[in-house]
Amino acid sequence: MIKLLKNLKRREIIMAVICALLILGQIYFDLTLPDYMTDITKLINSPDPQTADIMSIGLKMLGCALASALLAVVCGYLAARVASGFSYTVREKVFGHVMDFSSEQLSRFAVPSLITRTTNDITQLQMIVAMGLQMMIKSPVMAVWAVIKILGKSWELSAVTAGFVVAIVALILVVMTSVLPRFRLVQKLTDKINRVARENLTGINVVHAFNAERYQNDKFDEASTKMMETQLKNQRLMAVIQPAMGLCMNALVLVIYWLGAALINQIPLADTVSRLNMFSEVVVFSTYATYVVMSFMMMVMIFMMLPSAQVSAERINEVLDKSSSIVSGSETECSESGTVEFRNVSFKYPNAAENSLSNINFRIGKGQTLAIIGATGSGKTTLVGLIPRFYDATEGEVLVDGVNVKDLDLDTLYNKLGYVTQKAVLFSGSIKDNVFFGQSAAAESDENLEEAIELSQAKEFVDKTEDGTAHRIAQLGRNVSGGQKQRLSIARALARKPEILVFDDSFSALDYATDAKLRAGLEKSLPNTTKIIVAQRIGTIRNADRIIVLDKGEEVGSGTHDELMRSCEVYRQIAKSQLSEKELGLNGNGEGAAI
Repeated sequence: MIKLLKNLKRREIIMAVICALLILGQIYFDLTLPDYMTDITKLINSPDPQTADIMSIGLKMLGCALASALLAVVCGYLAARVASGFSYTVREKVFGHVMDFSSEQLSRFAVPSLITRTTNDITQLQMIVAMGLQMMIKSPVMAVWAVIKILGKSWELSAVTAGFVVAIVALILVVMTSVLPRFRLVQKLTDKINRVARENLTGINVVHAFNAERYQNDKFDEASTKMMETQLKNQRLMAVIQPAMGLCMNALVLVIYWLGAALINQIPLADTVSRLNMFSEVVVFSTYATYVVMSFMMMVMIFMMLPSAQVSAERINEVLDKSSSIVSGSETECSESGTVEFRNVSFKYPNAAENSLSNINFRIGKGQTLAIIGATGSGKTTLVGLIPRFYDATEGEVLVDGVNVKDLDLDTLYNKLGYVTQKAVLFSGSIKDNVFFGQSAAAESDENLEEAIELSQAKEFVDKTEDGTAHRIAQLGRNVSGGQKQRLSIARALARKPEILVFDDSFSALDYATDAKLRAGLEKSLPNTTKIIVAQRIGTIRNADRIIVLDKGEEVGSGTHDELMRSCEVYRQIAKSQLSEKELGLNGNGEGAAI
């Protein structure tokens, strides 16, 4: 918690200091009231009390009460400003830090957990800062100040008050020790509930289609029930504290008055002044003792929130303490343009038993087309994911324009690339916003927009919308089809005017005619752009300058289509499963015709 408080800005620290000073003023006015009560008691019991004197003291008491209330309002406002500014800073820091995470780090934390940490956990911290700034200063200062006020008045009454304070502290410690581990469990269960809910809502169509509502409900109910039971255990213990504190306060007042009565009775009846002074002392003592107990009650309120906030702080620090595994290089200048090279590249996912890629070697020059094909799980997506550094190679080097990607400045690297993911992702906003998503060296002109949309074969359906490129796209592109999402994703990559285009099985959602038109348009319009295509269709990659065939993470073939048909059995089997012998130019024996 203290570690996170270092994120307070100078302005917020100044407001916190002002708030602390206002709290001291508030305590002063609150603790001055009992002294005025003593004066009034003495005046009333004096032989000739003057109404004007009593009214004067009463007005002073009213002034103290109003001043205390005013300071409390101002202090509350400042505390809220400090808490809001603090939560904003931490939220921005966590979000920015998560954005720098690699794909492996994101999967390690899990998306639902990161969402919970960015929202719920930070909200917990905001609440503890807003309330704690006031109560954590006010309660101990008021308790100590009140104790100082009553010291020397009566050792008997002081001893009784000390005994009650010790009992209250012991109660708080016992409850907190029992509750803290359960608060940790609640946060973990919150992550689980978010994960189940997210999974269910994302795959709701599959749930309906397979009549799995009851199964999913049972999964959610299990997590929800466990959280309810844990929270109930916490609330039962917490519910004991408030009544116990109230009981202690009332009991303390009763004991003080009982003991005070006994002390007054020990004074001779004739000594009226001494008996009156003792009575006033008992009244004032009970008031100050009440302030002491009230201080501990405020501490209890903080302690009720503190365990949850402490767990939240630990979870946030866990994210912030995790450095990104993808560190930007410093190189911004390259000797080449549009080249990609893999030198003895191997890659293994963390905790995996085997390499996903082993000893991959190739080089592709400017304007050439490299295709990657293989069975599902052969490592195609992993291979192209090493180029934009979604992951870093375990062994070997990945070079873009002659420079190791680990040495390249990340902005420089990304400006060279146009990447189309296997699963198209769109963001809420207009079509134009999605096409010109992010930053690039290319100009955001209408001409560039139209060119990208036309080249990606998205123009047909874009023109059919009422507002064209201003048409709103729902979150995750839920209001467009899979093929339309994919074409807009391709348009987004094309609008960057990149040196290198990477298509990660991006044509699978397109029909054959659209696929052919798109590839023809790319060859005609972007002759100097390097293209790397991951595909399942032979027809998509047949004319590539070079085709790499992967099998279980290893390169089992490399060359042109015709070369691979002669030399690579894996490629030949894939081709035969998709195209006829006539389409492949094979003779009746399954061998390639003479070229």
